[in-house]
Amino acid sequence: MDAIIKFYQLGGFFMHPILVVFAFGMAIAIERYIKLTIVRKANRAMWDQLYPVLAEGNFDAAREMTAGNNSTIAHLLNAGLELQGAVRRRDDIEIAMEETMMEIIPQLERRTPYVALFSNIATLLGLLGTIMGLIEAFDAVANANPAEKADLLSASIAVAMNTTAFGLIVGIPLLITYVVLVSKTGEIVDSLEMASVKTLSVITKMAKRQGGASTSAAA
Repeated sequence: MDAIIKFYQLGGFFMHPILVVFAFGMAIAIERYIKLTIVRKANRAMWDQLYPVLAEGNFDAAREMTAGNNSTIAHLLNAGLELQGAVRRRDDIEIAMEETMMEIIPQLERRTPYVALFSNIATLLGLLGTIMGLIEAFDAVANANPAEKADLLSASIAVAMNTTAFGLIVGIPLLITYVVLVSKTGEIVDSLEMASVKTLSVITKMAKRQGGASTSAAA
């Protein structure tokens, strides 16, 4: 712990903004991870309950289930199920769910790009701190005793490099976290698309079955 504190103190002024960037980036990352985890679990629980009802063709019960649920998958499928009894065209139902998907995706991706932004900012602040430290180091040795210049310059450079190291220490984990969040968001979007395709398939099959039954009865 003493070594970490000493490392931080030797870095100079730019260590402070890098630490602030890290705090903001991790706060957003943790919030997004928790949110996406909750969304994924809620969607899975809803789909496990809903799909057997859809497979039976009980669309009235399915509409009631999705209307009374706050999960994203319920919101998506409810947009299509509301039209199922009113229209016969698959395209109309598909378009309704696609429009709802366009509303859901920005909500899932909200604030996630800031994690990557803070990762880049931390790295750049580290480089900037090193450059400023080197400038100060060369200014300091300009008027120093020639015999002491080499030792003074090497010590100053070592201190200046601390900010680059700290910037990378902060930036790399934030970048990894950003990739994890993007992957998690992609998995949720893929599951929503899968659910919408399966729902459309069930609706189409049931419509064809009802159409065939009506034709047989008329004959």
